[in-house]
This record gives sequence, structure tokens and C-alpha cells, in this order.
Amino acid sequence: MFVHLTAAANAPRIRRAGIRADSRGQGGARGVYCFPVLPSYTLTHQWLRELARFGPKGALVAVHLRLDDGQEVLTGHYRDRAQDAQQPVRAAEAVRRIGALPDPRGWEVFLPRAVGAREVHRVRAVPQATGWRYVPGAHGTRPCTCFGCRIRGEYGSRRLRERHPHPLDGPPPPVPVLLARIAAAGEPGDPYELRTALHWFGLRRRGPVDLLARLADHPHPGVRADLVWAVGGWSTPGVAELLDGLADDPDPLVRGAVEAVRES
Repeated sequence: MFVHLTAAANAPRIRRAGIRADSRGQGGARGVYCFPVLPSYTLTHQWLRELARFGPKGALVAVHLRLDDGQEVLTGHYRDRAQDAQQPVRAAEAVRRIGALPDPRGWEVFLPRAVGAREVHRVRAVPQATGWRYVPGAHGTRPCTCFGCRIRGEYGSRRLRERHPHPLDGPPPPVPVLLARIAAAGEPGDPYELRTALHWFGLRRRGPVDLLARLADHPHPGVRADLVWAVGGWSTPGVAELLDGLADDPDPLVRGAVEAVRES
């Protein structure tokens, strides 16, 4: 017996037609992720909170499915999937291996096919606060707020970044503070101070394009390139015109930045 976690909205279709092979396993194989039913309720449903971070809105449900002992599956830790190191075993062997582990958190079973309606044993509601988030054992460890780790729009992410700001990835200082730093840098301006301020501007979705446009004439090419990276993702009117002017910059570093921003 295995458990597959999915959105409650999928329950009627699963009862009627089974589980589609929508997930991608190692090597790009299509199938269904599941986990053995263990004596521990928490370990059996350990993936619930992590899946809720990326899955559809609304509650998740547990789909119990019964597989033949000889069914071939892939099993291993989720990190092994990226290295194509998950091992093909029989379903019964996958249950034995995971059940014998002292800490099976982060382990998974991948069924390389769809699940038929007759293999679905039952679908039931589960508490939505079961399991780990981020990584197994992350409870009690401060989450990383760097640009690579944080998820834009995640519940509580803004408050978390404000409580524990990352030294490089924000949240950025207010716009008046950044403009004051640029003004204090002098004329034409200290490149280090200007590039530091532009780094913070680049973490915003909008900004004062008209007040930064003068930096397009700064003698240091690094400042002009960082200006491109800072405003390239903004939705503020005037960005396209500023990039048009920098597209003909004499320095290849600046021209390359404009090309990269427009292609992204």
C-alpha cells in the first residue's frame, strides 16, 4: 500500500479514472510519485507540507493505492533523482528498504506509469500541517532568504525577509535612501557606491527611471552595465527608451547586458 498526495480537486477524477502519469522522474520518465504506508502517520505523509508550497491552491488529500509486489518502481532519496542514482526495485523491496531506514525523511517512490482506477484503494482528507518544509530536519533552522532560495509570493516570505534580511539579496532599502546614497556619491559619482545602490534597485519591480537615467552617461562602463541590469526587469515607463540608448554604448560589456536583458 502506497500514498500519493494531490489536490482535493483531483479526487473525483481519480476515483473515476485513476491517477495520470503527470510527474517527471529521473531521466525525464513520466509517472506517479508515492510513498509506502508506514506505521508512523507523520512519516507516511511527510511530503504534504513541502508539496503544499508548490502545488495548487487548496487542501491536499491522500490517495491510497495498492500495487502488486512485483511492480517495478524507482526508489531513493529525492537528491538522488538529480544524479540519476535512484534504483529500480520491486514494490515490495521498496517498502522493505524505506521501512528499515532509521530516518526515511526525503525518500520517495516513483511509479513509471499511470495508476488505474482499480488500483486506488481509497481517497481521504488529511491534516494540512503534517510533514517537513524546505528540507528534512529544517525545523528550528532559520530559512535562507537569498534570491536563489526564496520563493516569490510565498505566504509570509515578505515578513521573513524583513525580519532576517540577506546582506546581498534584501529586502532592498527604501527608494529615498538609495537615491540619497547616489546623490552622496558625488558627480559623476563613486563607481562602487553607485553600483551598490543599483544592485538594490535591481531587486525591485519598479523604480524612478527618470532619476537614474543620468547614470547612462557615467564614464565607468560597470556603472552603465549595472544600470541596465537594474532597470531591465522593471515595468516602469521609460525603461525601453533607456535601453535603446544604451544598446549603442561603445563598451561591449554594456551592449552585452542590453542584449541579455532583452532576451530574458
